[in-house]
Amino acid sequence: MRYLASLLLLVLSFTTANAQIFDDNDQNYQFSNPISWEAEVEQENDSIYNLIFTATLEEGWHLYSQQEADIEIAPIPTKFTYNDSIDAFELIGETEEPESEPYYDEVFGADIIYFEDEVSFTQKIKVINPEESEVVAEVYFSVCDDEQCLPPETERFTISLQDMQVTSGFTDLEVSDRDQELADALDMNLKGMEAYHTEEEEGNNFTNIFLLGFLGGLIALLTPCVFPMIPLTVSFFTKGAKNKKKGTVNAISYGFFIVLIYLLLSLPFHLLDSVNPELLNNISTNVSLNILFFVIFIIFAFSFFGYYEITLPSSWSSKMDDKASSVGGFIGIFFMALTLALVSFSCTGPILGSLLGGSLTSDGGAMQLSVGMGGFGLALALPFALFALFPNWLNSLPKSGGWLNTVKVTLGFIELGLAFKFLSNADLVEHWGILKREIFIGIWILVGIGLVAYLFGLLRFPHDGPKQRISKGRFGVGVLVLLFVIYLIPGLTNTSHANLKLLSGFPPPLFYSVYDKGTEAPLGLKAYKDWDKGLEAAKRENKPMMIDFTGWACVNCRKMEEQVWSEPEVFETIRDDYILISLYVDDRLELDEDEQFNYIRPNGSIKPIKTIGDKWATFQTINFRNNSQPFYVLVDPEVNMLHEPVGYMPDAEKYYQWLQEGLDKFKEDGIN
Repeated sequence: MRYLASLLLLVLSFTTANAQIFDDNDQNYQFSNPISWEAEVEQENDSIYNLIFTATLEEGWHLYSQQEADIEIAPIPTKFTYNDSIDAFELIGETEEPESEPYYDEVFGADIIYFEDEVSFTQKIKVINPEESEVVAEVYFSVCDDEQCLPPETERFTISLQDMQVTSGFTDLEVSDRDQELADALDMNLKGMEAYHTEEEEGNNFTNIFLLGFLGGLIALLTPCVFPMIPLTVSFFTKGAKNKKKGTVNAISYGFFIVLIYLLLSLPFHLLDSVNPELLNNISTNVSLNILFFVIFIIFAFSFFGYYEITLPSSWSSKMDDKASSVGGFIGIFFMALTLALVSFSCTGPILGSLLGGSLTSDGGAMQLSVGMGGFGLALALPFALFALFPNWLNSLPKSGGWLNTVKVTLGFIELGLAFKFLSNADLVEHWGILKREIFIGIWILVGIGLVAYLFGLLRFPHDGPKQRISKGRFGVGVLVLLFVIYLIPGLTNTSHANLKLLSGFPPPLFYSVYDKGTEAPLGLKAYKDWDKGLEAAKRENKPMMIDFTGWACVNCRKMEEQVWSEPEVFETIRDDYILISLYVDDRLELDEDEQFNYIRPNGSIKPIKTIGDKWATFQTINFRNNSQPFYVLVDPEVNMLHEPVGYMPDAEKYYQWLQEGLDKFKEDGIN
């Protein structure tokens, strides 16, 4: 019974954990551009031309479609604009892009179209006056990978239709003394930056997935379909063999083939992944399939409750058993292992379904599924090998009995809760609004109460034996489930405790709520949206500053705010001890005309600074040679660095320590 509570953690842990990646090849924080643009022109006839704009992206990066997602937090769409020249040419239709299926993003809560590797956009034009046929095209865009989005940029192309020549860049712009003064004003005169360099946050989900799959296999061992098979199968190998050594080899081979079979089950998904890497994600987030999975899991749940049995066709297992008996040798042992996989499906199937759904919606895809399947198969196989090596251990196994049915019914409640995750996926995609975050959590609370009632003997199912005194193990698991239900209750409220970090990424997003979540700053904190105003406040209040380089469309920024900043210690430290300055690098609100200027990049190209986002993105690159978000910097009122900058850091304790170390440095320097 002690493994039952772990299964809930198992199925909740198959969520994506992104790590921020910094391009820190040297101590000067140099960064590279993961996208390059080219333009060309093709002539169809005397008056019709095609302008073709091609973007080439580095591996792992993607460019969003021109279609804008109609949601509160959305990625920046690609946008093409052309100079007004009615007398010279006219546009024929809109700028065309390749047809592509949208991919659902759980954080954005919407179907989003994006492109990878290489994509071309085409604009057809009709030339009216060939002598004045110069087209100036600008493309506004932002690129993202699975961990970060870069600030939006504008690329300009000047296309001469007379000689079919294309010139890139803002060649008509000049940098005046005033422009240079405004650019110089963005320099913070930062002190102490040379003492710090960012460290890449790395993580390997494969180890975690393997361990979670292994845990799932251990739980499957405790089901009525598998547990009774252990002593029978081990006895068959050890007593049926000519000698002890042969029996041990056969038992170990049996375990090896169990692992192999579960690894082979993941092979088709590798074939799908090689055809289209996004296909697995489409499968796992398709509305119809998610509704189908919802129904299937409901059916599995009531099967575990004992109202009916779900098994694969008996002819399948009979044929495998006949093969095992007739062939013999290692091939026969393989078919015996396959028979076990088939006859135990009614118990292992739902656990494997959870592993399947969780793996295919994560970054690891099919490879992550194979690792999880390997862990699952290894856990199932180990007892057969270990008990064959140490037969006396069989005497320590608990006898089969009513506790096995208790395990099965408990799994039924877990399957019932998981079913609503699939329905939630469909609801988010279609924006039905039937499973808002609080409603979803409320359903889980009801399921949890039902499980507690069952474990405490207040609720009974068809296959339960005569009512007996509740065992200590069953009572202990019931208490754990009750504590979990109590943990869920704050999720129904509109408070800072509604975050439920343990379930992060599993229920609908925080903003998908029955409550109005609109705030001017994250979590209702006081945040300055301008560096100069924040600096002025820091000097006035004699507090250090935390500069938060963020974006309206930054996914990991929202994760940090909802999952890390919301922790009481972190929240109180930011609120009470720091001046928070949130600078949105993708804000498209135009600057006042007297604040707009042209900026010369280090490579000599010119970037027009027209919007608030342009200004703060450039501010970040000038001072920190970094262009990723989120990006956090601690400085004192004299603009001295207090700690090394950090990016996406999902560990709240580590983030809190970073904030505290910055405060300690502030106090040590004697500024406070």
